[in-house]
Amino acid sequence: MAITVKFVGAFRHFSGVGELALGCCGLNSVSDLVNELVKKVPEMERGLVDPQLGNPGPNALILVNGREIGVLDGLETRLKDGDEVVLVPVVHGG
Repeated sequence: MAITVKFVGAFRHFSGVGELALGCCGLNSVSDLVNELVKKVPEMERGLVDPQLGNPGPNALILVNGREIGVLDGLETRLKDGDEVVLVPVVHGG
């Protein structure tokens, strides 16, 4: 039983891998998944989690089974065995 997490761009660099399988036990939501990723791969926090907001909102597009979480339930989007989560960095410029 696992959830597959795929990393794109800078997230691939931070994680050191293109893909990671996480046991789904205890990963009930995207928020749980983000917290688990930061525990397992501390380098991810730097690029994924916004320090002021404490969440990945401005730094990442997160897709669950091909759908952006903004059209689902945001960080509270439920996860289940076999789901695929893709993390895509958002580049900001000025």
